[in-house]
Amino acid sequence: MKLLELDSVRLAYGERVAVDGVSLTVNEGERTVILGPSGCGKTTILRLLAGLAAPDRGRVLISGQLASADGRILIEPERRGLGMVFQDLALWPHLSVIGNLDLGLRARGVPRTERKRRIHEMLELVELTELAAARPGELSGGQQQRVALARALVLEPRALLMDEPLSSLDPELNRRLREEILALQARLGFTLVYVTHDREEASGLATRIVIMNRGQVVRDGSPEDVSAAR
Repeated sequence: MKLLELDSVRLAYGERVAVDGVSLTVNEGERTVILGPSGCGKTTILRLLAGLAAPDRGRVLISGQLASADGRILIEPERRGLGMVFQDLALWPHLSVIGNLDLGLRARGVPRTERKRRIHEMLELVELTELAAARPGELSGGQQQRVALARALVLEPRALLMDEPLSSLDPELNRRLREEILALQARLGFTLVYVTHDREEASGLATRIVIMNRGQVVRDGSPEDVSAAR
């Protein structure tokens, strides 16, 4: 079933065209990786899906509902049911691990008892229960990645959007966290849209790879198909 759709979207920042006529559909349960060099438009795709930007032309649909079109955001980001992990993680440095997870739940009006239940379960899933009171600056890079992941997933999103979250990690930690992302996706069933410039990351995470260059999709297929076409 279609969950996320881009229909002939175009977005320019001044004279620079970031995304140029891209059409893309992501089905429920897919692990779609958008692969390409810096500046190819892949992060802009996430911003369009999340509602952080609106296309100059074309449409964005969420579960068949028109979310953005022709310069207008019709469904606000917080109403799209999507979670996002940013490249710089964007953790609140003055809040504890629990505080970072609790903030979004409180903003959505989730009752206190339900907030506590969700946070407890999520911290167990990402193995951070013993660090619940720590602040981000007291955590290792891998632990901070887990907090960012937990903060997004505790909102129970239909899809998780991830913007090169592992790019700053050493290869071994990168591999381990990829395995954890796959395990969480298998357990929780969320749709994954993951942006990277790294082919190994893409092949390790994807059921489908979309390659972009200069604002356009140049290839779309399974990891095996994309690898064979190199």
